[in-house]
Amino acid sequence: MPILYTTKSTATGGGRSGRASTADGVLDVTLTVPKELGGDGATGTNPEQLFATGYSACFLGALHYVAGKEKVKLSGDTTITATVGIGPRDDGTGFGIEVSLVASLPGIERDVAEKLVAAAHIVCPYSHAMRTSTEVEVTLA
Repeated sequence: MPILYTTKSTATGGGRSGRASTADGVLDVTLTVPKELGGDGATGTNPEQLFATGYSACFLGALHYVAGKEKVKLSGDTTITATVGIGPRDDGTGFGIEVSLVASLPGIERDVAEKLVAAAHIVCPYSHAMRTSTEVEVTLA
């Protein structure tokens, strides 16, 4: 596929505790381990929060895209809430995530909203990656 945009982010420190920042410096965050995963509750964010934020924003963009194609005007109050959970995999070899999305489309009839959300789930690259177990290339620097 032709790539239209590429970005980079680098994590340093302890992985779940440390820093992460994008190459352009626009995003620069302190990473902390949540108490539920053994952390001390320090102020910061974590990979699950970042993934939930990215997924909800991407899905909302996909929803606006499909609504525009269908000539449906979405309210400025339209929201997507992503919930991301992490836990040990059943095979005992690592961790997995579970993801759910809740779409709120005020002022749109339920049947129309359901069709738009289903279409957005096809269009959204995050949904596609989750659905197809996208391969990730891992190399050494």
